[in-house]
Amino acid sequence: MARHFVPDCCPALAEMLQDERNHCAIFRATMPPRNSRPCRIMRLWSSGGWLLGFLTACLGRNGIWACTAAVEAAVHRHLDDQLHFLAARDPELYRVILSIRAEELAHLRHAEDCLREKRASLRLLRGLISVLTDMLIWLSTWGDSTRMARALKAADTGSI
Repeated sequence: MARHFVPDCCPALAEMLQDERNHCAIFRATMPPRNSRPCRIMRLWSSGGWLLGFLTACLGRNGIWACTAAVEAAVHRHLDDQLHFLAARDPELYRVILSIRAEELAHLRHAEDCLREKRASLRLLRGLISVLTDMLIWLSTWGDSTRMARALKAADTGSI
C-alpha cells in the first residue's frame, strides 16, 4: 500500500525492515548457547505485522508513522525491561540488546519526526497499537516474562 500511496515513506521503511531482519538473525544466533528458542508465535507476529502495516498504510503517511511509533515504543519498553534484567546476569546478551535498542530508538524517533499531525484519532490509534503490541509481547514470552518479573522483584527486595 505504501508503495502505491506514499512512496516517499518506502526508503525509510525498507531500511527499518532490514534492521528488523538483522535483529532477528542476531537474536537467533544468541539462542543456542543459552538453550533458548524462537518466539512460539512468530508466524502470528509476521501475519499480524503484515496486516497491521497494510491497514495503517491505507490511512496514509500519518497512519504508517503512528503505527511505526507505537510498535517501536512498545518494543523499546520491552528491551528496557530485558536490559534491566540482564545487566548483572548476561553481559554479552546485555551488549547485544543495547545495540539493538539503539536502532529501535532511532526508528521510534524517525517515526515521531515524520508524524505531521497530532490529531486525537492518531493518538488513539497509536495508543491502541501500543497496547496490542505490549499484549502480544507478553503472550509471546509469558513464561519468560513472568520469571523475569519475579526475579526483578526479588532483586529489588533483596530476597534472591
